[in-house]
Amino acid sequence: MNINNINQIKKLDKGKVAESIRELPAQIDDAYKQLGKIKIPAAYKKINRVVVNGMGGSNLGARIVASVFKQESKVPILIEPGYDVPGFVDKNTLYIISSYSGNTEEPLSAYAEAKKRGAKIAALTAHGSGNKLEGLMKKNNIPGIIFNSGRNPSGQPRLGLGYTLFFILGILVDAGAIDFEKESICKIISELEKNNHQLDLSAGTVKNPAKKIAAEIFGREAVLVAGNFLEGSLHAWRNQFCENGKNFAQYLVLPELNHYSLEGLGNPKDNQKNLTFIFLNSSFYSPRLKKRLALTMEIIKKNKIRAMEYKLSGGTKLLQALQLLQLGSWTTFYLAMLNGIDPVGIPWVNWFKKKLS
Repeated sequence: MNINNINQIKKLDKGKVAESIRELPAQIDDAYKQLGKIKIPAAYKKINRVVVNGMGGSNLGARIVASVFKQESKVPILIEPGYDVPGFVDKNTLYIISSYSGNTEEPLSAYAEAKKRGAKIAALTAHGSGNKLEGLMKKNNIPGIIFNSGRNPSGQPRLGLGYTLFFILGILVDAGAIDFEKESICKIISELEKNNHQLDLSAGTVKNPAKKIAAEIFGREAVLVAGNFLEGSLHAWRNQFCENGKNFAQYLVLPELNHYSLEGLGNPKDNQKNLTFIFLNSSFYSPRLKKRLALTMEIIKKNKIRAMEYKLSGGTKLLQALQLLQLGSWTTFYLAMLNGIDPVGIPWVNWFKKKLS
């Protein structure tokens, strides 16, 4: 596969994944226009924590919001996916159910228990036929948003984060958990549109960082490294490595990784040929964190493991997190092309769900 051959790429990309990735700025613009649909009751502002229950691609937007706004958030924002409701959920908890399809069994099964605890429940889901969460929201008058997702032609939740991220953010702003100027979304859209020109199919490998990274990773396992505020974007990138690129990956977060992972680099011996570390640098890192990143990269190289660095340049933490999401989406798309696989399919997930049912 030649990742500069657009005809080859279009032939393999049957599920319109590239189109969904390209539409990230348009998804954000579409979400901005739909934010007015969110009506959060005044009582929902009397909370001391936020819990989000969503699985896989349906919690990625919430993770990005939680890590980017961690220092500014007025209450803790916790991502608690699964069947069970944590013991601390009570009447002072904003409990958000996030399911893009509306049919994810884990958060749907947790609804009754969260309601029994008296939690203030909100939800978000994409409008569609057979959507159980949509029906539940209408029947029980659950606030939140049932959104139109026309700018995600692939239909995959992991590729519709322009929607779910900003709808989560909108709910949290209306609940008083986060302060955010919605007007700044226009600047974010403009910057991401500019980046698309550099990352899209028509940009050759020499000037396209996503294609460069994909070529470096091909045949290897990626280890993604960044500071705390980018952890949500790292989580999303790992998801897309696995589900878009069909390529295993993991991530490590600074400064915590310095306290346990460094001594594991020497073994197994094939780490040197199997691993590639990708370090994400940011102007928002403290001087100490920047020094940690540089020293960690030095240790990786001393262990003869491949390492590369990418510097984010956005003017806000949220913009940099979204730039990383955009870079990661394109990178994993090109990796799927190199692996000769249609990036839209998730055959093992589908097999698992069939057996589970």
